[in-house]
Parts: sequence; C-alpha cells; structure tokens
Amino acid sequence: MRITTLLTGAALALGLAAGGAWAEKTKVGFVYVGPVGDGGWTYTHDQGRLQIEAELGDSVETVFVENVPEGPDAERVMTQMALNGADLIFTTSFGYMDATLKVAKKFPNVRFEHATGYKTSDNVSVYSARFYEGRAIQGHIAGSMTQSNIVGYIGSFPIPEVIRGINSAFIHARKANPDVEFKIIWVYTWFDPAKEADAAKVLIEQGADVILQHTDSTAPLAAAEAAGNVIGFGQASDMSKYKDGPRVSAILDLWGPYYVERTKALMDGTWSTVNTWNGIGDGMVGIGEITDRVPANVKAEALAMKASIASGEYHPFTGPLNKQDGSVWLKDGEVADDGVLAGLGFYVEGIEGDIPN
Repeated sequence: MRITTLLTGAALALGLAAGGAWAEKTKVGFVYVGPVGDGGWTYTHDQGRLQIEAELGDSVETVFVENVPEGPDAERVMTQMALNGADLIFTTSFGYMDATLKVAKKFPNVRFEHATGYKTSDNVSVYSARFYEGRAIQGHIAGSMTQSNIVGYIGSFPIPEVIRGINSAFIHARKANPDVEFKIIWVYTWFDPAKEADAAKVLIEQGADVILQHTDSTAPLAAAEAAGNVIGFGQASDMSKYKDGPRVSAILDLWGPYYVERTKALMDGTWSTVNTWNGIGDGMVGIGEITDRVPANVKAEALAMKASIASGEYHPFTGPLNKQDGSVWLKDGEVADDGVLAGLGFYVEGIEGDIPN
C-alpha cells in the first residue's frame, strides 16, 4: 500500500510538473429541442458534439439533454447543466433565447452559445447559418422540376429564419419558372412526424409535386415517397435514406467546425462574445448530393449558383424585389443588408397568404 501511495504521489507530481496534463476536463453541454435521432436539426447538432469529442479527445467531456421544450423547462435544464459543472453550454433552438440570457446572468463564469438568436451578453454568444443560401438553390431546383407549378412548403414557426427561407426559395423558383405558386402550411413545431406528414399530404392533395420543409423529421419525404410522383429535399442533414426515391438534394447544417473552434477558444482563454452568421462560403451550410433525378442542366445551374454564392459574387436577396404588397423593397442590383434580413417579417411579391402572428 505504501509503495502504491508513493508511486501515485510521484505520478501526480510529474503530471503537475508537465503543465497539468491530468487537469480537469473542460465540460461542454448541449440543450436540444428534439431527439438526437430526428434525422435533421438535432441530429446535426449532435454530430457537431461528437466532432468535439473526436478532435479534442480526453481534454473534454460532453453532455446533452434532448427533447427540451422551448419554455420554462429549458431554463431548468440549463441551470442544472451549469450546476453540474458545465464550462460551456450550447443552446440549440431559437426559443431558448430568453432562458439562455436569464441563466447566463446567474452563472457569469459559464459561457453560453445560443443558436439562431440575436441577444448577447458578456458570457453569451450567438451563432446561426445562412440557410437562405441553400433555400435559393432548392428553389431553383423546385421551380425547374415542378410539373404542376405548385410547390408545397411546410413552415415550423413564423420567425425571421423561416420567413427568409420561404422568400429565398420562392424568389428562385419564380426565376426558374414564372408560373410557380407556393402553398404554405404552418405546423407550429420543429419536430412532430405526424403533423409534418399530415401537412405534406394536404399539400400533395392541393397539387404540390415538390415539398420543401423547415421542420426536422423525414416524415415529409416519406409522404412524398408514398405519393409516388413528388420530390423533396433533406432538411439539415442529407436524409440519404430517401436518395433513391423522392429526395433530390438537401441543405446540410455543418456545425462541427464551429463547435470545435469555440470549445478550443474557451480552453485557451480566447473565448469572447461573438455574433456569427456563416453560410456556404464559410462551410457552415452545405448542399447535399444532387441526384440524377434532377436534369443535368438544372443540376449544373444549381451548382453554379452554389459556387457564385460561396464566392460572394451573388447574394440570394438581390433586387429588383418588391414586398408582398407591391411596394419596392430592393432596387435593381441592390442587396439586402443583414440587419433587415435578421428581422425579416414580410413575404416578397407573388407569395399568397398572410404570415401568422
């Protein structure tokens, strides 16, 4: 016993002398609005968590809580995570914004990162992706491929992120096909396969032969597959299970590099409050494989648009563009600024229906 104790003490001393090689791990927490197996939004965030583990190894410990509603329960989960020793907490849904700020104020030594929000503080950063860039490419494919001239869109919540996506997809669908009409159904959920499937079925019954979605499950693709003559797109992840059927491409949310970078910043003492909004050019938004179901010329046009967006040569919100009521929004060649886009609350001209409160 004495020999073991001496060896342990010597080894500990050696570890301390080596610069704290056995120092306490950095603990990184994640709060998820859906299940890690949703196949979409939460799945991609969890892939980012796993990338932290893969790249930073034994220097970090990650924890997560899934299926956390956007409300009082989110505050409870964040508080418990901080009390349990988390050094950095990623809260990965828009509806967590106020809860994140409130809990962060109680734990000034813990760093927080809120996805898709806009409120910051000394220990709260925000980050999001320019999903509307990917929606532009989806819109071009949708407008080029629809035979019925009706595109269905499943919206989650009427927040700027989703409204931007609808507008971007519509603008580019109309550029490809001036006869395109969008039908939009709001489901008021991020993840509910039954509601998403029902919405897709209703849109298909209304004549849509292309389904776009800003919800997280694969249910709309399953509904498209059952219909037999309808195409769709992967949302957040590749949803490649359907690539031999209705899925013709996907928007990819690539969170891993950002999560690794911010965790490293915490570990090396350089973490500071930032507001990050990256897109295709920065590698935060990807475009999933465009399958052979898409005509070769349409695929080439979509890839050219992707390259143009990535280089900064083209911005999806470039005038001339009018608001839904016909008033001028952007003059010819004018590009929307980030401030307006961040709070976008109106449809562009040509989209029918009202945005719900």
